[in-house]
Amino acid sequence: MNEFVKPTLDYAQLSPLLIVFAAACLGIIVEAFVPRAQRYLAQTLLTLASLVIAFGAVVWVALDFADSAATTHGEGAAYGVLAAMGSVAVDGPTLFLWGVILILAVLGTLLFAERRLEGGLTAFSSAAASAPGSEIERIATAERREHTEVYPLLLFAVSGMLLFPASNDLLVMFLALEILSLPLYLLAGLARRRRLLSQEAAMKYFFLGAFSSAFFLYGAVLAYGYAGSLGFAEIGEAIRNDTGNEALLLAAIGLMAVGLLFKVGAAPFHAWSPDVYQGSPTPLTAFMSAATKVAAFGAILRLFHVALGNERASWQPVFWIVAILSMVLGTLLAITQNDVKRLLAYSSVAHAGFVLVGVLGVQAVGDMAVGEIASVEAVLFYLTAYGLTSLGAFAVVGLVRDAGGEVNDLTRWAGLGKESPLVAGVFAFFLLAMAGIPLTSGFIGKWAVFSVALAAGAWPVVVVAILMSVVAVWIYLKVMVLMYFREPVEGSASVTTPSALTSSVIAVTALLTLLLGVVPDPLFDLLANAGEFIR
Repeated sequence: MNEFVKPTLDYAQLSPLLIVFAAACLGIIVEAFVPRAQRYLAQTLLTLASLVIAFGAVVWVALDFADSAATTHGEGAAYGVLAAMGSVAVDGPTLFLWGVILILAVLGTLLFAERRLEGGLTAFSSAAASAPGSEIERIATAERREHTEVYPLLLFAVSGMLLFPASNDLLVMFLALEILSLPLYLLAGLARRRRLLSQEAAMKYFFLGAFSSAFFLYGAVLAYGYAGSLGFAEIGEAIRNDTGNEALLLAAIGLMAVGLLFKVGAAPFHAWSPDVYQGSPTPLTAFMSAATKVAAFGAILRLFHVALGNERASWQPVFWIVAILSMVLGTLLAITQNDVKRLLAYSSVAHAGFVLVGVLGVQAVGDMAVGEIASVEAVLFYLTAYGLTSLGAFAVVGLVRDAGGEVNDLTRWAGLGKESPLVAGVFAFFLLAMAGIPLTSGFIGKWAVFSVALAAGAWPVVVVAILMSVVAVWIYLKVMVLMYFREPVEGSASVTTPSALTSSVIAVTALLTLLLGVVPDPLFDLLANAGEFIR
């Protein structure tokens, strides 16, 4: 008879995640009991306060771990704890990813709360359950109703994003995947304008996301059949001792990779990206393009480093192919786009490939001295840089409008640089960062991931990455030429002045994009001090 073991949750170490989740639950209560007129302010303040407090908790946990590690093992030692009975790993990389996700969530919340661009209402529908153009929707808009439920949905998504890269167990990772995904499926269909396009995006995202989740879950089942456990350490130990059926393991790796690569929008699992990015409310697109990639790549790093690190020879060739496909297809398909959101969506596919170039630098568990930690640092730096740049770029996209709302048709952006030099200049700066031009965070990020991939012998992938980077420069320059050197056409869009909320998001992301390109050392030092994944 097995003895009952009392579960322990390590509340202090898990406090950032628990704070966000508790705030999401509290947001539901606010929706039920606070009068409609006061919900917008109450939800906005609750969301921002919880995210800031959670970020403070991340800093507190990190400082406590660092002090303990320095006292016990000396400066620079790895630190962390396996919380929730070993199913959640709170270590240096986890805390760094938590910090980045929370910063992106704060900026995303400010975009969610923007009202000036839509004449005193947010970008989210007044009556999402009604048919587009119906009388119910017209009345809801006339009465200036707002779906303030978007704030607890955002917090639930953030809580899933925090759990995703911290998961140390396949079942917990699957739960985190669903917690972050389901709110995003709902939010994608809540656009105030172009409702049919928004609802179509939500349906595509939901169905394709359900398929990808099923792939991941089936792969987890096969991994359990191979190792007899869902824990990462146990799977890694089974691989090290070669105790299971190799075919079962390879099938598990392939299926789980499909589920995770879908979330980062890597080719050939990228088909949802352009449609969802285009149809979703732009504040959601901005947040989703940044935070989801950070969380999903964090999960990929942990799974393929901790659990599957000793099987690197099997999954590395697949990642070579996926990285090359993502960079080539994302870049070449971006050339044909005439919608700025779809162009940025295909750009995100290419950037997923660039991040995978860095992932290829991760060494097997026994080869840590070769540069494994440097690879993790490079990937995390790239994720931070791209997340800030992407969020800022989509924030600028939301400013270009006409009487019907946002204007995403690039032909109508002609002459934008003459009408609003500041806005066009900031957008051009974000595009240059995505292209990897020096003095931007994108240049440092690409240099970092290319370096670690070369050190790991993945030079063919690096060659393709450099070629696609050159092509991407040409794509982004076309947009800049359109804004600055083309005369406005009939029906050209104009720039709407946002409130301080969106303005602050654009200013902060642009400033950080510049600082990370000019003085990246502080962030690299922070990453070096974060240590490694614990097992």
